Parts: sequence; structure tokens; C-alpha cells
Amino acid sequence: MRKLTAYTTSLTICAMSWLSTPAFAGSDTAKDALKESQLEVRPLKNVVQNRFFLKTGRLELAPVVGYVPNNPMVKRYTGGLLGAYHFSENFAAEGAFIYSPDLGKSDLKGLTNTLVQIAYEGSADLSFQQPLDKMILGATFAARWAPIYGKINLIGENVLNFDFYGIAGLGMLSSTLYYAKYDEDAAAAGEPVPVRLEEEGSKIRVPVNLGGGINFFLNQTIALKLDARSYFYRAKKPQYDPQEPENEYQLYNTFIASAGISIFVPKMKPRMMDF
Repeated sequence: MRKLTAYTTSLTICAMSWLSTPAFAGSDTAKDALKESQLEVRPLKNVVQNRFFLKTGRLELAPVVGYVPNNPMVKRYTGGLLGAYHFSENFAAEGAFIYSPDLGKSDLKGLTNTLVQIAYEGSADLSFQQPLDKMILGATFAARWAPIYGKINLIGENVLNFDFYGIAGLGMLSSTLYYAKYDEDAAAAGEPVPVRLEEEGSKIRVPVNLGGGINFFLNQTIALKLDARSYFYRAKKPQYDPQEPENEYQLYNTFIASAGISIFVPKMKPRMMDF
């Protein structure tokens, strides 16, 4: 009788232990689900809450106008088209085409005229020429990374969405080279700019393209774009004396600041949830 009682007690303890294990496991699962629902524990997902504008799978086309502010000798105004395909909200492949018209002597800045006249007035027998580099065409192929998406609360309930991006790639830069020289005939005729331009030829270079920009999303199709990029390339140093060829090289930077309107196609798909 004692053996039977002990055996029964052992079976009861084992059964209770076996039944209690799923109960505690189920309790832990319920606690985890409760914590997630209360946002105490969030799953690791690469999302931005309440994102107004989505780019994934969309093509971006952006006509832009710009200026080259770091050329002290000539004025270069640009127009062009930027295009990008967005593989995700952060990464895109970009192509850009830039054109700058050649307006002859109208492109010259005051510094060019001043340097040429000072050299002539200092010594009329001195052979002085001011090298000029006019960018005509530019094209780049680059990768674009947009790590920052943000919002600006303007006035009242109006919120402006924006993102910052950086670009890096290679391209093509075509320039026309000129020499500015003092023109005695033009000075005798009383022209305000007694300078003549002698064309040296065209050069095509393969620069490294680095830059960045910002998009301000006006609606789910159109954005205001501000863009700045540099074309870095290596070329010979300026040759100021036509009798002494220059064989040393240095690094040049053509910097373009531009603004335009980005158009995204196709139409943004409706979101099934807020994110």
C-alpha cells in the first residue's frame, strides 16, 4: 500500500512539472507580445515613421540651372538635366548632363581685363597672355546616397519634408581653352574692353565628381532641388608667357551650384500603413 501511494505521488509530481512548462512559456510569449504592442520593445526595421514621400522604384528627372562661382576669369552659366533611378529610399544611380554656352568676350570678368591691361601698361614689349578655361559640356554618372530624411514645421500645421543626399562618381568635362591678350587696335578704336581672345582648342577630361544636395518635397510628385557638385581633374599649369611652355601639372576644381525642380514618376503608390 505504501509503495502504491509513493508511486502515485511521483506520477502526480511529474505530470504537474510537464504541464507547467508550456504554461510558463506561453506566459513569456504573451509578455513579449504585450511589450511590443506597448512599444516597450520594437522590432529592428529600417523605416521612418510617418514618411510623406517614397522614392523606391521611381525615376527622378530634374531640369536645373546653375552657375560656376569659382572661376575668377570668366562667367559660366549652366543649364542641364539630372536623372536618377531610386533602388531604395537611400540609394540611387544618377546621370547628369550640363551645358554652358560660349558667349565670347561677353563671358570675360573684370579681373581678366584688368590683368591684361596692367601687363601691357607695365611693359608694352612684354609677351603676356591670360589663360582662360571655358567649360562647355559636362556629363557624370554617379551613385547617390540619401542618409537623412527630415521635416520642418513652418507655420501652424504646415510641415515641409526634405532629404539630404551625397553623390560620388566619374564623368566627362569638355572645355574650350582661350588666351586673352591686349588688343592695340581695339584700344585705338576706343573699345571699352581692348582685349582679344585667341582660341587654343578644346580639351576633354575625365574628372572625379563629388557633391551633395537637398530635396524639398512640395507634394508626392514634385520637389525643389538645390545641388552643388565639383569636377576634380588634373591638367597643366597656366602658361602666361607664350615663349615658355608649361609642363607641370596641378589639380583643378570646377564647382557648379544649381537649382531646379525634380519630377518623380510613376505616381507614388498609396501606403498601406503609416511609416
